[in-house]
Amino acid sequence: MTQSMTDTLKRQASLSLILVLGALGALTPLAIDIYLPAMPMIGDALGASAGTIQMTLTAYVAGFAAGQLVYGPISDALGRRPVLMAGLIAFMLLSAMCALAVSADMLVLSRALQGLAGAATSVVIMALVRDLFEREDFARTMSFITLVVTVAPLVAPIIGGYLSVWLGWRSLFWLLAMVAAIVMLIAYWQIPETLAEEKRQPLQLRAALKNYARLLTHPGAMALVLAGALSFSGMFTFLTAGPFVYIELYGVEPQNFGYFFGANIGCMILITSLNGKWVKRVGIHSMLRGALALKIVAGIGLFCAWLLDWGLWGVAPFVTLYIGTISVIGSNSMGIILSEFPTMAGTASSITGTLRFGTAAVISALVALLPQAAWPMILVMALCSVSAASLYALSCRLTPKS
Repeated sequence: MTQSMTDTLKRQASLSLILVLGALGALTPLAIDIYLPAMPMIGDALGASAGTIQMTLTAYVAGFAAGQLVYGPISDALGRRPVLMAGLIAFMLLSAMCALAVSADMLVLSRALQGLAGAATSVVIMALVRDLFEREDFARTMSFITLVVTVAPLVAPIIGGYLSVWLGWRSLFWLLAMVAAIVMLIAYWQIPETLAEEKRQPLQLRAALKNYARLLTHPGAMALVLAGALSFSGMFTFLTAGPFVYIELYGVEPQNFGYFFGANIGCMILITSLNGKWVKRVGIHSMLRGALALKIVAGIGLFCAWLLDWGLWGVAPFVTLYIGTISVIGSNSMGIILSEFPTMAGTASSITGTLRFGTAAVISALVALLPQAAWPMILVMALCSVSAASLYALSCRLTPKS
């Protein structure tokens, strides 16, 4: 990629680039959130327990985590576009496979493979933005991309709730296949290659392992990676157990669950937009600390609301605040991490994403095995908030701020 093309993309970062990357980034939240209201319905249709259906979500995240280990080094060696196109084609086909599932086991397998394919978009987005921007500019651009991405989880549960009632749960996966095809065509025409030939690293197992070891043995970076992973795991715990807690325990209608979820995303949009405006003014660490402080307040408040038996309307506002901080914590922690490893953005993005989603998969799988009650979800969310803040504090002690 020439310098003039790079400059052009940077000038367009607030326009077409953000919109296209946002559309790409929306695939995974769409794949996760659109079928949340239909999970009880899917269980009834396939004759599976709530825990088994929750495993379809865990399987997607596990596949997503594993895929990032593969795509990062490949994108650093072959470029961003080939990885992106291959991932989108596979995602489209596997969405159709999910729609055709005739058993819970087949759906779990299909979702795992779908997540494996979907990881390509996440890795490429992070690496592509890092190709173009540094640190605060990276965090600022990712915040604006996230605002576009959040349109998907804002409307997905509402669409999923109504569509599953009108056309059945299989229609949700056919819709995913169609969206993937449209996004693939847009990306093909709008996304150029951003990794110059001279900056590519050879695709060698030894080199990849060396890069992974370099990040894994950096104490400050790993503490920050785990802070982001636990923050994300708290949100994913809600995604896994929330539909059953809200619908089965608190009596929320499936078509109304999307409105509660929409409130969560609305809070995320507000906090993320503030991050985009303020991060260059006050610094990436200050915004990250503020978001972690809000998450602790939300986590402790959520635990107290459950302990005092305040019911749905006591729990829901704290869930909303809790999820509202996710994007800022994710974008800013990633910006700090990638600034430490500028020559291996794809690999750093891969291992960070793998640990983030892998941790979420393990924790959500454990929650799925616990009793179908509110307390496992709430207790895990509270613990994740405190642990994430503690790990960030440890990271600051181990790595001098720059």
